[in-house]
Amino acid sequence: MTDQPILVNGTWQAAQNPAGSFKATNPATKEPLPHSFPVSSWDDLQAMLDAAQAAVIELRQTPRSAIADFLDKYAAAIEARKDALVEISNLETGLPAGTRLPGELGRTTNQLQQAAQAVRSGTWLTATIDTAANIRAMYGPLNGPVIVFGPNNFPLAFNGVSGGDMAAAIAAGNPVIAKAHPSHPRTTQLLAEAALEAIEASGVPQAMVQMFYHTSNENGVKLVSHPITGATGFTGSRVGGMALKSAADAAGKPIYLEMSSINPIVILPGTLQERLDDVAQELFASCTLGAGQFCTNPGLVLMLDTAETQPFIHQVETLFEGSDPGLLLNEGGIGSLQRGIQ
Repeated sequence: MTDQPILVNGTWQAAQNPAGSFKATNPATKEPLPHSFPVSSWDDLQAMLDAAQAAVIELRQTPRSAIADFLDKYAAAIEARKDALVEISNLETGLPAGTRLPGELGRTTNQLQQAAQAVRSGTWLTATIDTAANIRAMYGPLNGPVIVFGPNNFPLAFNGVSGGDMAAAIAAGNPVIAKAHPSHPRTTQLLAEAALEAIEASGVPQAMVQMFYHTSNENGVKLVSHPITGATGFTGSRVGGMALKSAADAAGKPIYLEMSSINPIVILPGTLQERLDDVAQELFASCTLGAGQFCTNPGLVLMLDTAETQPFIHQVETLFEGSDPGLLLNEGGIGSLQRGIQ
């Protein structure tokens, strides 16, 4: 089967010299989904960097109103595709199509619209005129594209091609090179189609948003540290994030990371004395939210050994034993869980 195209400089084109291909897997059935996606070589990424560098220059002459218009039109294009996006996101991630994914889609369009409002108001520029000190300063765009890596557990609102990092980068006048997460490539492709539609309707540079599906770890490190790159936004695992951070730091490139944590919780004795059952229920709910696949899920509970401690532990055990199993997003999550237990 022919691989799906990548988005480079406003056109859908075949990957150059791909290093391989992959398919997403339906986590509910464990069956591969039909579309095949390329693992991009450095040739693809260099082409995107070159196009983005030209877009940086073009954006200097692009009115803020056109950027705001792009963001609003992008939100509208996503809304117009909401049924298809929810359907394919559900197939690729197993996240509920009834409430979770429609709610996340609304969050996605809302943050794009908020970014458009920020562009129009110009408040993010934080313009400063201090005549006494003869200081005149304001924020502005970077001199290069922003690379955005999205996570597996938010296929819409944190997606590299539509999430908050992407919206902020665009609002500040920077082109974006987005990497899809291998767990939901078709979802990302549909979002990129909406982005291209908005690009063409608003008159911003064709390379305002570019997208590839996957690449090697070595190419990812090279990308975030490349001289053309302006900055990177990453949401995902600590291992992957720290590897990218090391490369970006060495090259003097800004990188912003949202990574996993053990999220320790301290429960004081008086809390258990006052509402033991409620705290047990709250802890259970927080641990099992999204089948434990949120970066905010608790991983360590600290408390003193008091008369309430063992009853509390027993209550939490009872809640876990009586709960239904959750659906993990992919095989990688299962492997991480098994290694953590071992």
